[in-house]
Amino acid sequence: MKKSFVYFMVNKNNSVIYIGITSNIIKRVYQHKTKAYKGFTSKYNCDKLVYFEEFNDIQQTIEREKQLKAGNRSNKVNLIETINKNWKDLSADWIFETT
Repeated sequence: MKKSFVYFMVNKNNSVIYIGITSNIIKRVYQHKTKAYKGFTSKYNCDKLVYFEEFNDIQQTIEREKQLKAGNRSNKVNLIETINKNWKDLSADWIFETT
């Protein structure tokens, strides 16, 4: 069973929250950090992983992403702060392969 993730990336000031899904969170976070693709996260410098959830079913992941995106900012902030009160980059200690 392939794992999938819903995750939040934010900018330096924590003023912009991006919500996405992926099946490879390490690779996807690396892509955000290096601005590998032009888009929302590169435009708004969202390169800090502050929250993620892991799922065994991609349909559950998609439903959760929709639910989170439909919520207001206050709900997103509260969710982040349940596991990451200081909004630290959860990927700061990850080792990223460049190949």
